[in-house]
Amino acid sequence: MSVKRSAVRIGDLLIKEGVITSDQLEQALAAQNRSENEPLCAALSRLNILSEEKSLPILARQLGMEIISVDQQKISADLLKLVPARIATRYHILPVSREGQSLRVATADPLNIKVFDELQMLTHCTILPVLVLGQQLTEAIRHYYGVGADMVESMVDDGELAKAAELREAAEDLDKIGGEASTVKFVNQLLLEAVRDRATDVHLEPYEKRLLIRYRIDGILYEVPVSADMKRFHSGIVSRVKVMCNLNVAEHRLPQDGRTKVKVGGRDLDLRVSILPAAFGESVMIRLLSTNVVLGLEQIGLLPDHLALLEKMVVKPHGIVFVSGPTGAGKTTTLYAALARMNDRKRKVITIEDPIEYLMPGITQIQVHPKIDFTFAAALRSVLRHDPDVVMLGEVRDFETAETAIRTALTGHLVFSTLHTNDAAGCMTRLLDMGIEPYLAASSLECAIAVRLVRLICPECRAKGCPQCRQTGYKGRTGIFEFLVLDEDIRALVLRRASAGEITKMACSKGMRTLREDGMEKVRRGLTTIEEVMRVTEMDAS
Repeated sequence: MSVKRSAVRIGDLLIKEGVITSDQLEQALAAQNRSENEPLCAALSRLNILSEEKSLPILARQLGMEIISVDQQKISADLLKLVPARIATRYHILPVSREGQSLRVATADPLNIKVFDELQMLTHCTILPVLVLGQQLTEAIRHYYGVGADMVESMVDDGELAKAAELREAAEDLDKIGGEASTVKFVNQLLLEAVRDRATDVHLEPYEKRLLIRYRIDGILYEVPVSADMKRFHSGIVSRVKVMCNLNVAEHRLPQDGRTKVKVGGRDLDLRVSILPAAFGESVMIRLLSTNVVLGLEQIGLLPDHLALLEKMVVKPHGIVFVSGPTGAGKTTTLYAALARMNDRKRKVITIEDPIEYLMPGITQIQVHPKIDFTFAAALRSVLRHDPDVVMLGEVRDFETAETAIRTALTGHLVFSTLHTNDAAGCMTRLLDMGIEPYLAASSLECAIAVRLVRLICPECRAKGCPQCRQTGYKGRTGIFEFLVLDEDIRALVLRRASAGEITKMACSKGMRTLREDGMEKVRRGLTTIEEVMRVTEMDAS
């Protein structure tokens, strides 16, 4: 090995260079002890004491080692077979190349001589350690071996596949499949990785010869690398998810929906699970919701003029405000931000939802149950007996709900709700299509807000692509908005059943910014890109 056997510690080298103090080292060592297998340099970086970008060159110079970027390496399957996934994951190492009997191994902890000794005995090769950034190494290990690959190896070695096959012979024992230790660990690891990647949804999709796992991050689906053997454990994984949500483990023919609360990575999460029977097994979708995390109006991406408009809407004594857009466009986030502003204890606020997304102290929240005829419209009629000032209706889906909401607004209540339309003007035409009389729509509606979510330029790399943004150039999302406030001219158009195009044209002549125009303003402010704005507004412009 190229690293000399020495009692020197990484911390001593960094203190000698004058880049950290003894107190900072002790702080990092304490943090390192609480995090299993975390290299010291990674702990220093996590505590914002010293970045790995600064510490690695010091170590390389002191130890005479090479620094590489694993992003630029092409690692063959044969090379990966030399180092099993459980070894690579446990010791945070990755084989990168081999010449004869010399094996170059990427590491972020170059003085862990014991690991290299074990690796030398395992591979019968001379180990040549090379330095790499810890986060980059973590991503590379996951990319080449797949999420949970070490656990899959354990399950294969321990014969868990055979045990699962035996259990499937007896339906009453099916729940035990989801209780196998390695299966439980894999599901936990899958959720932990999803949280670390900022995923909002986890999709498990079985096909004939593989199990496809994807995370939805910032609205885009990304495939998660997994071991080719993962398909063999699909039934156990699904069973584990069912057990977590108290679903029927023996039922494979019908769709099932469930939910549960878990703590992942120190965060309390509400998991919404949907299971569908598909051609090659059950497909699973898990939505990850942080409990009690509601953004304020200032945090959802409203520019100053739009923020002022919405501030006016939330203090109106009566009327309807619709938020429109397709599924996943940010409607619920916008509604909850408005609710948080109205939750001042001076007004009675009641919500009718399906499902209740976030619990908000001070607000009465009601869950509808259509199977027992407790619909949005039925709930709204009962809610009015509780003397509300503000009612938030999860969605207007039909004539009965729309008519009840309008009459609620006309009798002195402020109503917020959502509609599935492409733009703000579409809210008016959708109500008329439902059968609402034009005079009722014109007299009750105060404002229609269309919303979409665009990805933000990654602050770490400014759209160049880095490990923090998964090489996409984007990290996080913000809203773009279209505010159509009804005045006498707009109401007159609604009364004569004008088209959405006519209403939009009139509103734009009065200063309304379309979704695309609001997005382009955020481009000018350096928040997102033209390509991203065009992507989310392309359908609306067609």
